[in-house]
Amino acid sequence: MIIKKEGFMPEEKMITEQELHTNPVLAMPVNPNSELKTYLVEYVGEKLNNEEVTVNMVAEVLAADFPEFTFAFAEENFLRGYQLGLDDAEKLLTEQTKAVDRAAE
Repeated sequence: MIIKKEGFMPEEKMITEQELHTNPVLAMPVNPNSELKTYLVEYVGEKLNNEEVTVNMVAEVLAADFPEFTFAFAEENFLRGYQLGLDDAEKLLTEQTKAVDRAAE
């Protein structure tokens, strides 16, 4: 499936569905510039036997070793996204209702 990606760019860029659902941030190596990041990078690196730790690796280890945190974080993210969708739908309905009312006048 090919999806047209339109936005602020004047030309269209075609991307695949897989590209649409791929988050490049997950593949980024973690820069341990704080005490917590340093701890997480060392822990994940030792656990997975890997010197270069990515954001995705940290997320996977957290999900396996601390599922309560990961679940709470994911649930909060889902609920915020769901609420945003409801707010957008309500705004759209209100705008459409106003447009119909103006057209009827």
